[in-house]
Amino acid sequence: MIKNVVFDFGGVLVDWNPHHLYDGYFGSEQQATWFLENICLYSWNLQMDGGKPFAEGVAELTTQHPEWAEAIGIYHTRWSEMIGGEIEGTAELVRRLKEAGYGVYGLTNWSMETYPIIRDRYEVFSLFDGVVVSGEEHLLKPDRRIYECLLDRYALKAAESVFLDDNADNVAGAEAAQMSAIRFENALQAERELKTRFEIEI
Repeated sequence: MIKNVVFDFGGVLVDWNPHHLYDGYFGSEQQATWFLENICLYSWNLQMDGGKPFAEGVAELTTQHPEWAEAIGIYHTRWSEMIGGEIEGTAELVRRLKEAGYGVYGLTNWSMETYPIIRDRYEVFSLFDGVVVSGEEHLLKPDRRIYECLLDRYALKAAESVFLDDNADNVAGAEAAQMSAIRFENALQAERELKTRFEIEI
């Protein structure tokens, strides 16, 4: 029986996308795409999600690409402009699960420096019974250890917990930690699967 529902944040609760910042900065979606695929790569961003300080990451990348110093720098100084708002329907799903008596938790790959920005901006984050942030743990999904960190810290049983994430690798990581998991597409689909696959009543 499922007693706990664990949510990823980016792409599930909030719309984090560097294009929200860089399309306007460059005045071109095409140029922003080139920059994000060749300079500020997602793999670079993961270093900060894993605990590297932004100042250090920005300095290292600027040394490699000094001609892009300003554009690299705003990845940190204007980071909040990468948030496009809440993903429609997910916050309401969290509220209804909590009201129905389920435990609700967060497990996210996120920089410990920027996580407080979204935590304080959106009321839904106050509803969680517990949160594990990769940047604070120096562990990244889909490493099995970060799922086990969540389970151990909040005394949860893997067999009683289901994890929602939009990333297939992270879903597989949860399953490797013996949790159930759903590949998140949208809030309606997630709710439907929670009800049909796991008999969750909300």
